[in-house]
Amino acid sequence: MINIPAMVPVLCYLFILLGVSWYVGTLQKGRSFVTEYFLADRSLGGFVLGMTLIATFTSASSFLGGPGEAYSTGLSWVLLAMIQVPTGFFTLGILGKKFAVISRRINSVTVTDFLYQRYRSNAVVIGSSIAIIAFFIAMMVAQFKGGAVLFESLTGFSYEVGLIIFGLVVVFYTAIGGFRAVVLTDAIQAVVMVIATVTILISVLLKGGGSTALVDVIAAENPLMLDANATARPTILSYWVLVGIGLLGLPQNTVRAMSYKDTDSLHKAMIYGTVVVGFLMLGMHLAGFYAQGVLEDVPANSDAVIPMTVMQLLPGFWSGLFLAGPLAAIMSTVSSLLILASAAICKDLILHFHPRKSPSDSNIRAISIAATAVIGALTFLFALDPPNLIVWINLFAMGGLEAAFFWPTVLGLFWKRANATGALCSMIGGVGTYVAMGQLGINIMGINNVCFGLLAGLVCFIIGSLATKKPDKEVLLTFFGEEA
Repeated sequence: MINIPAMVPVLCYLFILLGVSWYVGTLQKGRSFVTEYFLADRSLGGFVLGMTLIATFTSASSFLGGPGEAYSTGLSWVLLAMIQVPTGFFTLGILGKKFAVISRRINSVTVTDFLYQRYRSNAVVIGSSIAIIAFFIAMMVAQFKGGAVLFESLTGFSYEVGLIIFGLVVVFYTAIGGFRAVVLTDAIQAVVMVIATVTILISVLLKGGGSTALVDVIAAENPLMLDANATARPTILSYWVLVGIGLLGLPQNTVRAMSYKDTDSLHKAMIYGTVVVGFLMLGMHLAGFYAQGVLEDVPANSDAVIPMTVMQLLPGFWSGLFLAGPLAAIMSTVSSLLILASAAICKDLILHFHPRKSPSDSNIRAISIAATAVIGALTFLFALDPPNLIVWINLFAMGGLEAAFFWPTVLGLFWKRANATGALCSMIGGVGTYVAMGQLGINIMGINNVCFGLLAGLVCFIIGSLATKKPDKEVLLTFFGEEA
């Protein structure tokens, strides 16, 4: 049966997003399409920058998979999730200023643009573009699945219908409005996520009689759930890499460091982003943990914990209001990935390898929209029958991106001796090690495989760079202000 009251706030929310996208699209006339469409003309203020950064990172795993794991694993997973709090601070604090200065100097609008200007290698362009498209599609499959599952659980639509509605809306507003529409809707979605987090956490606490009563119930049923040290220390330390410092390697995060308008905006974004992501992570994962004390039935899998909790605690309209929260998290992530995947095809491959054709803005726009639609369609097809456990799909793709981009980005900014051979060896060695260990089922002391991928990438980068010639003087002048 279709839950009409729950659909009302959801439909209103989707129409608002489409309206914002259409309006932003009308503002693009008379501006340079590439810079405007892919980077919002480098004009983001502090609030929007902070919100788009955390909205991009906060995804289906944050609202569904992560809280579900907290339900299954206990308090240790809540603490593990809090490693993600300094995400924005790391990204903007370490990369922000220099990345923005260099990107303006070389007029780069994508991470691959930056890598090409730093390493002057078409092989690096091809490798980075392939990595972006492949791992982004994997991440988007997890998000599409999360959006469709929510529609199915809370509105009564089938999984396939929910997938179509979710997919069409997010692909449309991304294709029409470009990066500016993505970041503005991200800001709206971040606010919606905060409201949804407050709603579900208060509902769970009221139903369970408060935090103390819920903890007593959980302790009586399974005291191990309260053990904050249940997760092995090597696993915790490796997650500081995967969802902590390693996030410097995510292209969807680092491109935000190109897009702000001034230093004041950067500093404000660091504060806004840290506070909001901390609240979202703590609130949603605590809700998943406390759900052990209020759920009447055992969920089929951890991804179903939050939808079941909402259906049980929030009637009609209010369940729809909450649904807008995780939808906001999912759609903000998908839109950010889509616009960068489109840029990888249009800007980094087609325009890069055919510079003499100098296509018009209208042709570039048509190519960009087509690329966005094709990637969205591929993701939709994969999402029709996806693997279970959203959180693990998302974390796998995240680790692959970090293995590919972390060292080429960071060492490209801060190590003068870094060159194209080192960057390419790092990409191949890092991703190859990471994927091979995963496929072979190799697990060493519970350490996440991304640590070994990054270690292999670093070794390959250093050996490859030192064994071959130094970067050109022009590159050193551009990136470091000196010739040697």
